[in-house]
Amino acid sequence: MTRQPPASRSDYRSFYPVQTRWQDNDQYGHINNVTYLEYMDTVVCQWQIEQGMDMSGESAVRYMTVESGCRYHAEARFPDALTAGLRLGKLGNSSLRFEIGLFREGEDTACVEGHFVLVAVDPDSVPTPVPDRERALLETILA
Repeated sequence: MTRQPPASRSDYRSFYPVQTRWQDNDQYGHINNVTYLEYMDTVVCQWQIEQGMDMSGESAVRYMTVESGCRYHAEARFPDALTAGLRLGKLGNSSLRFEIGLFREGEDTACVEGHFVLVAVDPDSVPTPVPDRERALLETILA
């Protein structure tokens, strides 16, 4: 099986600092696998908030995560300062795929890459089209 090489910083559209914490290291001395997903989820939420997307109010569009995953290329550990690159890999009628690359300081290739596939749903959890305003915002980071 041929392994896909890591993406570079130039493959991403928006960037956020991620500071590792001592508690993020596992018994092997590197960042625990699930912690990377926490970093990535925070970056996606931070981007949404910066775009003015209402995430919890009455007018908020509810997005359900239907898939997530990570590919690990190199270790990171505390006290590494990481940079998260964010892009949208796909924008469908009701679904979208956020893609996140984590980069160690001074490195151009991702040490970890992950994704979240989200589906916009109505109050009954039935898929619904991504609203035009949010679609326009999402298109700004479309790869």
